Amino acid sequence: MVRLNRIYTRAGDKGETSLVDGRRVPKHAPRVAAYGAVDEANAVVGLARLHAADATGALLGRIQNDLFDLGADLATPHAGRKAKGALRIVAAQVERLEREIDAINAELSPLTSFVLPGGTPFAAALHLARTVVRRAERAVGALAAKERINPEALKYLNRLSDLLFVLARHANGKGQGDVLWQPGANR
Repeated sequence: MVRLNRIYTRAGDKGETSLVDGRRVPKHAPRVAAYGAVDEANAVVGLARLHAADATGALLGRIQNDLFDLGADLATPHAGRKAKGALRIVAAQVERLEREIDAINAELSPLTSFVLPGGTPFAAALHLARTVVRRAERAVGALAAKERINPEALKYLNRLSDLLFVLARHANGKGQGDVLWQPGANR
């Protein structure tokens, strides 16, 4: 378990931070950008969770915990001294998201157009979370193009954005209150 008695250390005052293996890297390094984007996604999921109740709130809470796992995964390089036994996202976490997507999507009315982000406050918050997760996915993809990462990390983010999309539709009266795109409507 992590124990934080002191919040500021001054170790990052020159624009560097430490990875889990102790290696110092610039705060703008692709790996730091990737787990920073995941942290940002987690914060936005937390904001959306403020609107959630019961099972959906619990689901979003579990996702927030998974996103911390993902951050730890990304902060631990595969070639580093702490790679063996590192906390990694696993296929079962991705598969659970797929089952949840399928179950929620089965309750939704079919789509007839692209959905504009909006509707209820909860749906709008979920759409915002979805877009931030997509940004995190791009940052992790950029990292994967330069360094070895856990392939389940990218899969998790991809499925998570899909789950947030179907949750947003569900929050809009199971799709009945979706705000649909009308191509060229304002020409």
